[in-house]
Amino acid sequence: MEKDVFVVADNVLSPIGKTTIENFDQLKNNISGVNEQHNPAISSRPFFASLFNEGDINIEPGRTKFEQLLIDSIADALQNSSIDPTDKKTILIISSTKGNVSLLETEEHTPELEKRIALSTSAKIIAEHFGFINTPIIISNACISGVMGIITGMRLLRTEQYENAVVTGADVISSFILSGFESFQALSPQVCRPFDKSRDGLNLGEGAATVILSTNERYAGNIKVLGGSVSNDANHISGPSRTGAELSFAIDRSLKEAGLSVDDIDFISAHGTATSYNDEMEAKAINLSTLQSVPLNSLKGYYGHTLGAAGLIESIISIQSLKEDLLLPTPGYKESGVTQPVNVVANIKTIKARSFLKTASGFGGCNAAVIFGK
Repeated sequence: MEKDVFVVADNVLSPIGKTTIENFDQLKNNISGVNEQHNPAISSRPFFASLFNEGDINIEPGRTKFEQLLIDSIADALQNSSIDPTDKKTILIISSTKGNVSLLETEEHTPELEKRIALSTSAKIIAEHFGFINTPIIISNACISGVMGIITGMRLLRTEQYENAVVTGADVISSFILSGFESFQALSPQVCRPFDKSRDGLNLGEGAATVILSTNERYAGNIKVLGGSVSNDANHISGPSRTGAELSFAIDRSLKEAGLSVDDIDFISAHGTATSYNDEMEAKAINLSTLQSVPLNSLKGYYGHTLGAAGLIESIISIQSLKEDLLLPTPGYKESGVTQPVNVVANIKTIKARSFLKTASGFGGCNAAVIFGK
């Protein structure tokens, strides 16, 4: 019988809060980090995003903003646990979509720079700071990276090679990243509106998050990671599946691994980017898995799309929802704009929930699903 994987501690570090509790309190008060930005270093035009202000993050010498976010987030999570990073039974998993790619905009292109921007370089800096003795694992698979990091942690712990996993992720927004999404005409000129009839694109966001997992029975009363799965639709480099069958496959495999039925899922934390194709695909996948009546939210209107951190931030906030019996709304949602029915939550509501599903999708056709439960 496979070991249970428990959530020991977590952290969300975003423009609206430095801890999970700070973030959740802000969300309960409907406070969003997304607003109009005037940042010439990123864009000559105003744009909507959730960005840290100058001075929010104290960047130590020798580190980048990306690395500092990861270190600050891990430090807070570790502080709220008894997990020892120097234990050989503890593994570090880092998820990111872009890492230090912004250095290409500000530094001379040299072999040294190529080494500096490598995610393995950042991983080494972070591991050495905390004294992790195992080589860190890096997950960089577009926008499912955060969810995939959790699934990887769960699977590694179930092999019993490790007892604890520190799963962390971050991304920062730069001119390169913003212009890339602009080239797809994927950015909204206002706060995004997931699943809504008038949705017109996504907002980007900065953030970091950490979740610490363990198979140690001392955490037996904690929320568990029950199952997870990854799939690929091989449809297009940037466009998702037209049928949703492949995300549905990942959802169904997750349910099977968790030993749950559709009726056991109390809410869904959707990827919900507010782009035309993503929300449509997700709605189709949810219907294929017969979850269309389950309450669903998207947090992108609060955080923007935080890329490699999104799956972690949104999972942790949803874990807090389980703990507080409170389901957060989907900012910007008024009227359904997808062809298949989904039960989008428009107002904050009290719930009696035992488990939830988190979904994610990304460029290159990648999809992921993970289930958490009490």
